Amino acid sequence: MTRGGRIFALQLAALALAVLLLPLLVGNPYHLNVLNVMALMVIVVTGLNLLIGFAGHISLGHAAFFGLGAYVSAILSATYGLNPWLALLAAAAAVALLALVIGLPTLRLAGNYLVMATLGGNLIFTTVVLQMDQLTGGPSGFSGIPPLSLFGRAIVDDQSFYWLVWAAALLGLVVARNLAQSRVGRGLRALKDAPAAAAALGVDVARYKTGVFVISALYAGLAGSLHAHYFGIIAPKSFDIFVSVELVTMCLVGGMGSLWGGFLGAAFLTPLPQVLHVFEEYKDIFYGGVLLALLIYQPHGLAGLWARLRARRPLESA
Repeated sequence: MTRGGRIFALQLAALALAVLLLPLLVGNPYHLNVLNVMALMVIVVTGLNLLIGFAGHISLGHAAFFGLGAYVSAILSATYGLNPWLALLAAAAAVALLALVIGLPTLRLAGNYLVMATLGGNLIFTTVVLQMDQLTGGPSGFSGIPPLSLFGRAIVDDQSFYWLVWAAALLGLVVARNLAQSRVGRGLRALKDAPAAAAALGVDVARYKTGVFVISALYAGLAGSLHAHYFGIIAPKSFDIFVSVELVTMCLVGGMGSLWGGFLGAAFLTPLPQVLHVFEEYKDIFYGGVLLALLIYQPHGLAGLWARLRARRPLESA
């Protein structure tokens, strides 16, 4: 194992230990709910960071994949009586297929054109969900979604779901790390830094771009399915364009190109509105101010700030 691999393993072990200990310290169900939502965002942002940070493509449509996973899983399990776990797998397959169909033409675009194409995809998804109200519930939302279950026990309370969703988040980090360190990950970095040179060296540009787009969407779709079975009700507003912007903001604030950056961005921004709630009507101003300050004064995100602090320690102790 390389030095970087050992460091990642130690960091992951420390996070896993924190996950195990947190329920002992957090007894309030509301706080557990916030931690569960945080884990869902970690899953989505981990996948999105593979696309933004490693392939260099910004997507403003990932909330649509998040929502598609939720709606497909909800409709199959609640309307058609499919086992929730099978519905989750079917939703993942549907998201991967749609991402492939969308990715093949849109990933030929670059820069602002690609951003606008993904934005359009998110708007189309929201419109379809609103118009197909007999199937999706329309603006009122879709309710009556059955929970997931393990060993015959339904996962209906916050603490039970906590173990499931954080296990999924940790597994997602491990898979993303292995992908980033593989031949595919190195090819993606080459595409981001010098696409023409990477193509000249034999990197299949279209295949790599489409592959990471599908994997990134798959992360979002799986998180969407977990979201649906956890809350038991979903609505279009939870998957609109503003959610896509929030997901991209988590990547930027955490640090693009760093898997721990995606985790830090989700962990920082998810509970921030609740923390700023004490400011009542000024909370949006504080929220925007915090984000603006981070993006201006710490362009490499929280992961970059952490790396700088670690680099200073040997100098201070010398």
